[in-house]
Amino acid sequence: MTRLSKEQIFLFEQAIYLPLLLIVLERDTSIIKQSNIKLKEPYLTLIDGAMRNIQLQLKQIKADMKKQQMKLHKLKQDESFTMYAFLFNGYEEHHNYFNPRIRNKVNELLMKYILHDEKQIANEK
Repeated sequence: MTRLSKEQIFLFEQAIYLPLLLIVLERDTSIIKQSNIKLKEPYLTLIDGAMRNIQLQLKQIKADMKKQQMKLHKLKQDESFTMYAFLFNGYEEHHNYFNPRIRNKVNELLMKYILHDEKQIANEK
């Protein structure tokens, strides 16, 4: 049984997923820049906007975690699972995450941030 509230679990999980999402977008940016796509700028602009929003969200998550004296450490990773230590209020909990679950959640967040940027662009018209 965990001592964490739902809000604390959300903060820890966002601290896991958002940096991974930034890595995915950085790789995608370099792939697009090196590709033979004729019109690269729209894709790069969309990715850049999503990255800025993610960085702002991650900054807020880290500030909230610091305020609540919460720390996250990646302990180990194998082919199937990644283990993290959640440090909070003098307690330490170890949580295993199934790697495909992490990938699926990062994919879900990518869709959210990309579609959010599209909606903002549509609202500016």
